[in-house]
Amino acid sequence: MKHQIVIKVKVNGPKSRSKALQIAVGLPGVESAGLGGQDKSQIEVVGDGVDAVELVNLLRKKVGYAELASVAAVAEKKEVNESAVQPVAWPMYGGGTPQTYIYPIHPPNYYQDLSRFIM
Repeated sequence: MKHQIVIKVKVNGPKSRSKALQIAVGLPGVESAGLGGQDKSQIEVVGDGVDAVELVNLLRKKVGYAELASVAAVAEKKEVNESAVQPVAWPMYGGGTPQTYIYPIHPPNYYQDLSRFIM
């Protein structure tokens, strides 16, 4: 299960922000990390199996002040692929035994080269 971890960090400039993000991304299980808050003083980390206490301790050691603000579960989004090819089953009768062949339906290609059909 994915979790979103928000950590308040005291940063002195862009160099310390990038260092804090590098530390966050270096932990195992982290999928994404970014800056949040109005003054970009929060690090938002999303991942599976990320140890929030270890992350805070590393940030305190390497960057300075760090405080765990929140840990919340993230709902996973399911993507629907609407452009998938839908197969159609056509029954074929031959020799008395019905057989079914599946042929995919492809949308027509209106931009194909028609010069190969001209004689």
